[in-house]
Amino acid sequence: MDSFGHVNNAVFLSYIEDARITFFKRWNLCDEKRSIIMASAKIDYLRQIDHPSQLIVGERISRIGRKSFDIESAVFIKDEVVVVATSMVTCVCYDYEQNKSVPVYKEIVEDFK
Repeated sequence: MDSFGHVNNAVFLSYIEDARITFFKRWNLCDEKRSIIMASAKIDYLRQIDHPSQLIVGERISRIGRKSFDIESAVFIKDEVVVVATSMVTCVCYDYEQNKSVPVYKEIVEDFK
């Protein structure tokens, strides 16, 4: 929280990451062989959020590449129709055992269809 009682801008990335974990669980990506790393994150702050607030984060896969994909997010204050922030996160499929990026997992491709 900042000195004006607003949620600090750095916290938005944590909200977006928490929502993204839902995808990872659905895709069963929680070990060293099949993992995801965040390569890039862009956030547009559209409105301040007062603390405390109840938020809803909507996410969708917006692009699939050979080894990476994008997750687009929108953050809403619960019971309001106004978007307070949007983000674009580029994720790379990664094998920590081999220490290299790998093709996008089939579960992710299926979710995109």
